[in-house]
Amino acid sequence: MNIQLTAIFFFLFCSAACAQTGTIQGRVITSDGQPANSVTITVKNTVKATQSGTDGTFILRKINAGEQILVVSFVGLKTQETSITVTADQISEVNVTLDESMKKMDEVIINSNRTLNHKTLSSAKSLLGNMDLPQTVGAVSNTVIRDQQATRVGDIVRNVSGVSITQTRLGVNETYTARGYSIGINGGAGSILKNGLVSNIAGMPEAATLESVEVMKGSSAMLYGNVSGGLIVNLVTKKPKFEYGGEVKMQVGSNSQYKPIVDLYGPIFKNLAFRMVGTYENDRSFRDVVKTKRTYFNPSFLYNIGKKTTLLVQGDYLDAKLTPDFGIGTLDSGRVLPSNIPVSRFINVLWAYNNVKQQSGAFNVNHTFNDSWQLAFSGSVQKTDVNSFGAGLPNVVSKTGDWNRTLARAHSIEKDYTTQVNLNGKFTTGKILHQVLVGTDFTRVETQTDAFKITSNGTVVTTYDKINILDPSLYTRRNDIPDAAVTTATTAPSNRVGIYVQDFVNLTDKIKLLAGVRWSYQETVQTSIFTTATQATTKGAAATANNQAFSPKLAIVYQPTKTTSVFGSYSNNFTINTGTDIYSQLLKPSIVDQYEVGVKNNFLNDKLSVNFSIYKIINSNLAQQAEFKADGTLNSDATVKELKGQTTSDGLELDVNGTISKNIYFIAGYGYNNMRFTKTSGAKGSNIEGEQVVINPHHTANFTAFYTFKKTAVKGLKLGITGFYTGDRLGGYNNTIGQVQLGSRLLPLQGFTTVDLSAGYSIKKLSLQCKLANVFNKVNYLVHDNYSITPITPRQVVATVGYKF
Repeated sequence: MNIQLTAIFFFLFCSAACAQTGTIQGRVITSDGQPANSVTITVKNTVKATQSGTDGTFILRKINAGEQILVVSFVGLKTQETSITVTADQISEVNVTLDESMKKMDEVIINSNRTLNHKTLSSAKSLLGNMDLPQTVGAVSNTVIRDQQATRVGDIVRNVSGVSITQTRLGVNETYTARGYSIGINGGAGSILKNGLVSNIAGMPEAATLESVEVMKGSSAMLYGNVSGGLIVNLVTKKPKFEYGGEVKMQVGSNSQYKPIVDLYGPIFKNLAFRMVGTYENDRSFRDVVKTKRTYFNPSFLYNIGKKTTLLVQGDYLDAKLTPDFGIGTLDSGRVLPSNIPVSRFINVLWAYNNVKQQSGAFNVNHTFNDSWQLAFSGSVQKTDVNSFGAGLPNVVSKTGDWNRTLARAHSIEKDYTTQVNLNGKFTTGKILHQVLVGTDFTRVETQTDAFKITSNGTVVTTYDKINILDPSLYTRRNDIPDAAVTTATTAPSNRVGIYVQDFVNLTDKIKLLAGVRWSYQETVQTSIFTTATQATTKGAAATANNQAFSPKLAIVYQPTKTTSVFGSYSNNFTINTGTDIYSQLLKPSIVDQYEVGVKNNFLNDKLSVNFSIYKIINSNLAQQAEFKADGTLNSDATVKELKGQTTSDGLELDVNGTISKNIYFIAGYGYNNMRFTKTSGAKGSNIEGEQVVINPHHTANFTAFYTFKKTAVKGLKLGITGFYTGDRLGGYNNTIGQVQLGSRLLPLQGFTTVDLSAGYSIKKLSLQCKLANVFNKVNYLVHDNYSITPITPRQVVATVGYKF
């Protein structure tokens, strides 16, 4: 009997161990021949499942030999089944054609507002889905952008947990913050991207052209090099389509705002399609004197070069005329926020201007070699011309509000050249699947900055006039515009190049590893200075500086079920330092370490996603002023530094995203962060240990919900509510040793919540949307340093009427 049982168990063990398996790979396309992304392919009656990539390809391994049925599904579409014969130890190929066209797929995506965990982020550069990606990410779809009637990127990124808009410098630029780190106008050293390429956002990007906004939180240096340790933001623009369509809209609002928008697309030839988005915006603002005029065009063309290659070409033109606005200003040289000043008060000169002209061109080539290998090659050129004139910074206002206004004239031209190549592939070593990414990128930035001599009637203007920001009637304002002549033009080039490789290893269906590393090289070229008086060009004082850094990333992903993914990761980024050490050598980059653990979950048949993460970010070699020189004497030179400081950022983030039915969707998020100085050098001029880093709120939260009536007497009616909370934070400047005796430079800011109510109605091709923003008329401020104290927008009404072709 024992012998028989042993033989039976041995037979069963051998049958299981020696089961004959093969591989299924293929491609999913729509009825009009376009690749279908994020389609779920499941082997019927098994747990084997995967999703198609951006090129429509998929692969399933270790599938039992014999006749199998593939179940092909996509949220909002009818499920299809396809039979295939699997041969042991061989690859069986199958192509699946969906019943729906790409246009229908796009409509389904818009209407279903798929949850975050069903998305693949293009900013990740790889074809990994969000459930496989060991990083906390966020994505705001065009549906949300449209329903919220968002006009600025700052309005959009607040829909991602832990992300807040913390500054609007002079009302002409935005700063976004997450995990204690911020990014702003020049992309935070490459932290703001457009379609994956570095972008300057002077004049503020146009929301009307955005298909989605992606946010990757924490360190992304392995992919992008010297970027923010808190977040990168990728602006994904609308693409051409091979069917005619479009929409015209008119947005109007409080303060005489009106904004027509035109969006047209369609085929030119069989393999060539176009899209054109154009807007004009005119806004008087709730602030006295302040106004905005913006003209924007975004043409794009998509050319299918055969069945395996596509070429996308895009252009941008922006002409923005903005009023630079210091807000309400500060008292006592930037140490006190004034009270009882109306939010409308304007303290700049009445004729101040900030004009931005920006042009860019970009291309993207995607080539699919086969079902396993894909190449992407892209590049862009961008020119940003910023021309401004107005009062100097109001950071020397007296305690009584008196301000002797100076003038500041500025002009800069920045040229950005960016290119990158990414190769994605899949292969096996034995029974282990590898999904690899190999890439390289290069960015060159050339900035020309002019300096001016300001004169009036031949006399150099030192003090323009005197005003009182508390009582404008005390003094007579001067309104003439002095002359400004260029004295010098300084050209500052810089180059960045990186090479990176990443391998995502499927050890089993449940355990996966990611390992990657990037080598970065950065060169800050010695400046050249052209002097108009002598017509001579000289070199700047600082010599060309070179920096190198390695940025690794290691992560493990555990997926106990297909609806749950748990990950733990280590990654770092680096920051470039200025100044020298005590031996007169250029400072090395500071390495910033990040540790993160998170879990991603899908519930209710993938209609609800709940993601949670905790993190710690440590900059253990923060550059601070050295206490002593090399000879042991006290150091008083702020440019002589040592890597002895430290900042620590702890936090957690929660994202809840649901599409409960075709009628309702919601987004909710919460973020906690504690960013502070945890070690100092002890030298005069060093930061204060334990002090919270400015502009970083401890708490942020967001909530949005929209409900559409489908089958009632009010069919087509859509109601929505949106709320954002920004917690207590500090404006101004962080204090330093030796300075604090003169009085704190911190500006404490209370937390605030804004609530928007929306209502819309659509019938056939016509739609109407209305929004009452900041319903409770909350008053608060976004503070840049100690001089740009911008009130948040009070209660206002926005309405948009649209017609679809």
